Amino acid sequence: MGQDMTGRYEFGLDTFGDVTEGPDGTRLPHAQVLRNVVEEAELADRLGLDFFGIGEHHRHEFAVSAPEVVLAAIAGRTERIHLGSAVTVLSSDDPVRVFQRFATLDGLSGGRAEVILGRGSFIESFPLFGFELSQYQELFEEKLNLFAALLPQEPVTWSGELRSPLTDQLVYPPVEHGRLKTWVGVGGSPESVVRAAHYGLPLVLAIIGGSPARFAPLADLYRRALDQFGHPLQPIAIHSPGFIADSDEEALDTLWPHYKVLIDRIGRERGWGPVSRQHFEDEAGPNGAIYAGSPETVAPKIAAAMRSIGASRFDLKYSNGTLSHEALMGSIERYATEVVPRVRELLAVADAAEPDAVAAADRADAAAAAEHPAD
Repeated sequence: MGQDMTGRYEFGLDTFGDVTEGPDGTRLPHAQVLRNVVEEAELADRLGLDFFGIGEHHRHEFAVSAPEVVLAAIAGRTERIHLGSAVTVLSSDDPVRVFQRFATLDGLSGGRAEVILGRGSFIESFPLFGFELSQYQELFEEKLNLFAALLPQEPVTWSGELRSPLTDQLVYPPVEHGRLKTWVGVGGSPESVVRAAHYGLPLVLAIIGGSPARFAPLADLYRRALDQFGHPLQPIAIHSPGFIADSDEEALDTLWPHYKVLIDRIGRERGWGPVSRQHFEDEAGPNGAIYAGSPETVAPKIAAAMRSIGASRFDLKYSNGTLSHEALMGSIERYATEVVPRVRELLAVADAAEPDAVAAADRADAAAAAEHPAD
């Protein structure tokens, strides 16, 4: 297997537990989908991938509403892969409880837990848990402030406008080694990028449409803001959808009907028009955000995206609508055994030509390791 000389790149998988179709074309029960997600994570671990993330949703087309429970089940059946959310909707949760749940996961998994905090792309959790959508921005800002105060694992005295205060409060269980590895997931707003930098937290860019190169200025803004806030460099990760098959034609033809149903359903809720096959193929092309195709097509596209942004991790959102569990398992295997080794080779060649960039990225990795020595 080819590998970059620095060993600093990571490759993961994300899923929202999309409710999939069985062999007869009927939707599987949510419970079966949950069991399938555990099996998919086991495969990712066996194949040596670095991270497995599970998103939180509260609607019928997704099976996972409690990622930490599923991740705990996965922790008991895996050995080395890091496990986290993708994302945890902090705005409609309690920061203390989120910290406790992921600290518990970290203990159960032997230091493999990560949490990606975000605002989420759906709003169902707000009325479900009794939060006002009109306070969308304020809720996230205040709760992220409290979560950041919990990370040093020292007695916390904190007060805000939307939650009861804490006075000299310790939170249990403590993380066994170092700090809980915590990222902030953003969808592309400069304000969100600067907010992550303010707390000195690593950044996940959710790039689900358009050219990844459009996000390079945001990555630059993030690095400048880290410096201005007096924080060391931090890792940047990319989250994007995709599907790997033996050929480009097979990948596109297999993914397209499932992708269209999913995007059109969301589009009807948000006032978008129906997605076209041409738009889909454009997104799957060299300058789009869908990584669908053969390993030979997808690997250089991932490498180019990571280079343009300066990312050290790429997480493939491998579940897409009702695409079957069997198809997902095949895609995971191709990603891990064919795509990732080739991406590492391409990045190693590029890094050899730009040693200064590698040194800067290695400093970011060192900063992250200092935050989470168990990595």
